[in-house]
Amino acid sequence: MTSKQRAYLKSLAGKIEPVFHVGKNGVTPEIVKSVDEALEARELVKGAVLNNCLDNIQDVSQTIAERTSSEVVHVIGKKIVLFRVSKKKPAIDIDGI
Repeated sequence: MTSKQRAYLKSLAGKIEPVFHVGKNGVTPEIVKSVDEALEARELVKGAVLNNCLDNIQDVSQTIAERTSSEVVHVIGKKIVLFRVSKKKPAIDIDGI
């Protein structure tokens, strides 16, 4: 992903609310499943790591990205933004950017 593509996706992510939260149990299979479903439906998702999560936010974002075959667009504070092109109906085109 190029820096221009990343900047475009960051601008889109600014308008969306977190759709998943990682808590004290860390990255569970249930979270991975819900993120995977959200990525298929929306392509761009934002999540939050709660204060009671003991894991490093960078580790959490990489783990979720690996398990969902997505890319980490942005990590700032306790927020994570992930992107993956939908297999069924792609809506966000970053190839022309």
